[in-house]
Amino acid sequence: MADGRNRADIHSGANVSIVLKQDQKTSKLTRGVVRDILTQSATHPHGIKVRLEGGLVGRVKMIHPAGIP
Repeated sequence: MADGRNRADIHSGANVSIVLKQDQKTSKLTRGVVRDILTQSATHPHGIKVRLEGGLVGRVKMIHPAGIP
């Protein structure tokens, strides 16, 4: 599993775990599918910011391999 600091590793439709803004203190992860990539830079030390298909926004902490729900 890759971490979410490199924009090139993330694409629309990718299965990821993100940390929501309100969960940053506890590091609780939320799993979903990427709809939009919001961070414009190539890398970000805290994770690339994305919007999931359900509308939630957070920073990617893990990218899950294809085929694993």
